[in-house]
Amino acid sequence: MPFAISRCLLPLSLLMLGACASTPPSSVSVSDDRVCPLSLNVGQTLIVALPSNPATGYRWQLQEASAELLKSLGPEVFSTQDNSLIGGDGISTWRFVAQEAGNGQLLLAYQRPWEADAEPAGLFDCRIEVR
Repeated sequence: MPFAISRCLLPLSLLMLGACASTPPSSVSVSDDRVCPLSLNVGQTLIVALPSNPATGYRWQLQEASAELLKSLGPEVFSTQDNSLIGGDGISTWRFVAQEAGNGQLLLAYQRPWEADAEPAGLFDCRIEVR
């Protein structure tokens, strides 16, 4: 009898492991638009983290966020690894939640706000598909 139970446990445990592997993560993090286009599920959180140095006057500015697909979870957050350095490089981070199925675009431009007509020093351009 114990042998019959252990024979049943192996397929059941493999089935349960397979179900866990197919569950999408609750959040997706990106720091480079070369991984785009992105596919998200409704309810998933998108975290965008880009290198930044506001002391130079350059800021990442949100140009397009497909508001019907992606809901912002707050303003940009700037952080550095060494908090004792003033004006150092760091990371600008945005968080969005995928709220509705469809296709859209997430576009950020790295530029000085007072030079709106100048060519951006950097672009983050990502096609988004929400399922």
